[in-house]
Formats: sequence, C-alpha cells, structure tokens
Amino acid sequence: MSERAPHDEPPTLVILPTYNEAETIAEIVARVLLALPWTDVLIVDDASPDGTGDLAEELAAGEPRVSVHRRDGKLGLGSAYVTGFGRAIRGGYRRVVEMDADGSHLPEELPALIAAAQAGAGLVIGARWMPGGRIVGWPWYRRLISRTGTLVARLSLRSRLRDATSGFRVIDTEWLERIEPETISAQGYAFQIELAWALERIGCPIAEVPITFVERRSGRSKMTLGIVLEALRLVLLWGWRARRGAGRLPDASRPARGQERSVV
Repeated sequence: MSERAPHDEPPTLVILPTYNEAETIAEIVARVLLALPWTDVLIVDDASPDGTGDLAEELAAGEPRVSVHRRDGKLGLGSAYVTGFGRAIRGGYRRVVEMDADGSHLPEELPALIAAAQAGAGLVIGARWMPGGRIVGWPWYRRLISRTGTLVARLSLRSRLRDATSGFRVIDTEWLERIEPETISAQGYAFQIELAWALERIGCPIAEVPITFVERRSGRSKMTLGIVLEALRLVLLWGWRARRGAGRLPDASRPARGQERSVV
C-alpha cells in the first residue's frame, strides 16, 4: 500500500480493467500516479492477446504502487471491478476509483473527484451530461446512445442521476460493502447503472462532478449494439420489478460513518 497522502488522506485504489490496451496502459498509469501520488493502481487484465498483461507486469515490477491481477479470459468489465472491489476491501482501502485505461477518462481530473469524496460523498460520478461536462470526439449516434441510456435509467428506475452510465467514479468501500457488490450481475454498460442505482436506493450520498470525456486515440471501442440493447432491457426489467416491490434491496441497517443525505 502506498504512503498516506498529505493531511493523512486514507489510501485509495485505482482499478484499471484492461483488454487490449497495450498502447495506452503505461501512459495512463504514469498519469494516474502523477495526479494522485499517494494512491495505488490495480490492473485487472482479461488475457489481452496484444500483450497488455505482460506490459502491466513490467510496470508493476518497477513501481511498488502498481499491482496486476491476470485472468484466464475475457470475463467482463463488471466482474473485473468486483474483483478489484474485493481486493480494496480486504486491503483496507478507504476508496476505490473506477476508470478506463484507454485514455477516455483524464487522470488529471481525479483530484476533483477525490475532493467530492472528501466532502462526504460515498459515490462520486464523473458526469458528462451536466453543466461543465463535455465529450470530445464522439459522433452524434454515440452521444444519442449515452443520453438515451441515462434518460431511460432516470425514468425507469426513478433515479436522480444525470450520468448513470459513466464509468469514471470514486466509491467509498464502506458503502460498497453494504450493497454486496459480488451480487451485481450485470456487465459492461449495465453494470455501471446497476451499481449506481444500488447505492442510490440505500441512501448513499452521491455527487456528480463535470468531466471531459475524450474518445480513445487508438484501438476499438468495446461498446456494441448488443451491449446497449441488453443494458436497456435490464434497466426496464429492474424498473418493472421495483414498481412491483420485487427488486432486491441491499441491507441498509449498518450506518456508514454518518453519511446520511444525498448530495446529488
């Protein structure tokens, strides 16, 4: 575990799921550690055929703040994060960071998200669809898909979140323990929605911070039409079940450091 931050800031673990990110992983790790020198980085690689896992191992060998978890196949974004969450909870980390390893999320914006967590938010979402947020390099149809996904989530789940599909986040591990993240079944696009909704439902204080999202410079986006349609199907199903009183609510009986009100 890395050294404590100034003012005795509790340790944070940045989780970077990877699949074919050999062209960007070294740069992103370096920028994360520059933005948050007191943090640790966990790379969860899904057997990338381009050698990302080997490169990650080389980075870890030369930098004690970096560790690697290599998996035997492409097991999905959601399970990669759940693996990282478990590592963070067992390792005594106060917060975890979710972010992409392809350069879409700017590590230089991490301090702003951490500041919102320090102010009391159990979940901080780097939001594109709010004043100050923006997207660079997306075609109109990608914008439409993202906006539609968020709108459907807001209406179906009665959520107040402005960017429920964003994958740039800071989460307090005590709140993670309360929702039992291993029970979250969705992957990819839907995983982010399900995770945020689970936290919102139990009263986790949430802050949304405007970010700049930059389309990846190299490689191919892992977003497909099938992933999007599956996410929309799940969101509608969750909303229907919640209205019938059939949705599972996490155990909210244990208080988490007095965090009692939403700051959305």
